[in-house]
Amino acid sequence: MKKHVSLLLALTLLLTTGFANNAFALNYKATLGNEATFETYTEARENGPAFFGGKYAAHPVMADYPGDTTYIYRSPDMFGINAAVRMNTNIVVYTDKTFASKDEARAYLDELGLPAIVDGFRGSVILVTPSSEAGFTAADQKNYYALQTAMFAINASATVDGTAITCMDASYYGGFGFYYLIGIDGGADFINNYVAGNLDYISRVAGLLLINGKMERISTVAAPVPAYLINADETTVAKYCAANGADAVENSKDGTLYYNQALPVRKVFAAAADAVDKDLIAKVYYDFLIKAVRGQEMKVGLNSASTPYQGYGNDQAPYSLSVRNALINGVTADGIHEITTVSDALSEYKNEANGEYLETWYEYLPEEVLDGTAPEGSIPLLLSIHGGGDDPRQYVDGQGWLVVAGKERLAIVAPDYSSMSNFSDEGRSALMKAFPALVRYMLDKYPALDASRVYVNGYSMGSLGTCQAMWGDPGLFAAAFPQAGVMNAAPREEDYAQFADIDLPICISTSEYDLAPNVDPVTHCIVPDFYALVRAFLKVNEMEEIPEAPDFETYPMVGFDADITGTYVMNGEYTNHYWRFLKDGVPMVGFNYIDGIVHCLYPEYASMVWDFVKHYSRDLETGAVIYNPYRQ
Repeated sequence: MKKHVSLLLALTLLLTTGFANNAFALNYKATLGNEATFETYTEARENGPAFFGGKYAAHPVMADYPGDTTYIYRSPDMFGINAAVRMNTNIVVYTDKTFASKDEARAYLDELGLPAIVDGFRGSVILVTPSSEAGFTAADQKNYYALQTAMFAINASATVDGTAITCMDASYYGGFGFYYLIGIDGGADFINNYVAGNLDYISRVAGLLLINGKMERISTVAAPVPAYLINADETTVAKYCAANGADAVENSKDGTLYYNQALPVRKVFAAAADAVDKDLIAKVYYDFLIKAVRGQEMKVGLNSASTPYQGYGNDQAPYSLSVRNALINGVTADGIHEITTVSDALSEYKNEANGEYLETWYEYLPEEVLDGTAPEGSIPLLLSIHGGGDDPRQYVDGQGWLVVAGKERLAIVAPDYSSMSNFSDEGRSALMKAFPALVRYMLDKYPALDASRVYVNGYSMGSLGTCQAMWGDPGLFAAAFPQAGVMNAAPREEDYAQFADIDLPICISTSEYDLAPNVDPVTHCIVPDFYALVRAFLKVNEMEEIPEAPDFETYPMVGFDADITGTYVMNGEYTNHYWRFLKDGVPMVGFNYIDGIVHCLYPEYASMVWDFVKHYSRDLETGAVIYNPYRQ
């Protein structure tokens, strides 16, 4: 019997990089603790709500989904709490094979080696078969939309039979960002002809592996997508190349790579193979698919008009396509190691209101730091501060810091500070001590780290945390870059005193569709508090302040002028406007405003932040800021 479902309204995802905060800093955990499972979707629809308990139910979009056509493998201990769901890897396989039993379906996935692959990342493998004996048809396109909607709707809410529920699908087997499609035979035909041409579908896919796929003459590819094509004809290859703007070619014994020289993540690989086995699948996965990630930066609902669930939290299209530096068993291919630390070393810095302190943090270290080959004082350190509801690891990855760390040989420490809270006096006071103490802990623990090049960055609630770190010990940092957070960020009167002999390069950023506390939703200009924060940054550096009131008519978006202004395009998609204020010829205060982006993590932000902070170091004897404009 079909349940009555109310219209799904503004499904909630403000907790990703938002100001919400319901987790605790102590005993931090962001995984489900589940055993590996293999179910049909019909079984998952029943088992998922029971697994989570409370008022959970399948997403309403899945009410008519043909559950016995789809099989779901879930790895052990999946990410499934708050925004950590975004870290799940999802491999969705379309094949026109049919299976007489679950055992046959599982054996098929094992032959492809996919459960073993996803076990190393945490996530799911979803095997989709046709909904009719005729093979994949237009009806399966509707099912594709339903599955995509359910998987991406993290922490979505709905009303079913008058009862408010949380949709379980995303947390049980979904996620987004690391979402890869594999099409085999008729499944590849389906992706070519029913998925690739739809912007809302294909622009959420981080990578394709299509085997023996055919593409109809009138079919197109609607957005750039990395595509590994096995036994495809020249016309199909050409369509994927056109979508990716491929303008360069490289031949090897394995096949031909076509890529975009300006944005190499936009690429197509054409190969031939008589048979496809788990070794080939693994090679394609590790060497090609996981080199890309998708991020949800576009305005909600803009390019998904008239769909049944338009406007939910992750209903963006296109998702941005960016380079990924994937962690495989805790280490990236270029040698950045993730180390989890749970310690009472900082327990003296408590939020007295609730007893919270920094207990868990994640260290990202170049291998040369761990093996002792890095010279003493040679590796810069970033304090990375997550947003409300975010996971520290998800913040590091989602902002693109793993990519920067690999290229620049940068060390990162990312604490979970959750309900220590930027929003209470007790929490603010504790964080002003705890964040600098964590930096000093890292410098003492790893002699290879460079105490003269310590930086701090955070987004949303993490922007406020960045400011607490700055006000707590400004001389510890060579530069700071808070992003998209203005509440509680301004220094108190007593904070100004410590800047009498210390300057601190500071840049801040926001975006056109940022949250209302940061940007006016009607005019898209920064709010008065943001303008006042720029004045405060100028004041702490003893620089000439901008006028007390903004002039948005003369200076749109920000209301002020600066010594240097400019624009550039990020990742071939979003225009970044920047302003820089000079002190003795050195940029000491900056502001960035990005067109078109909502309040979210963006894999290109780390490069933006690094391009500002990397030029600064601090003289450890005198405390003076040293500016090197030539550092690459």
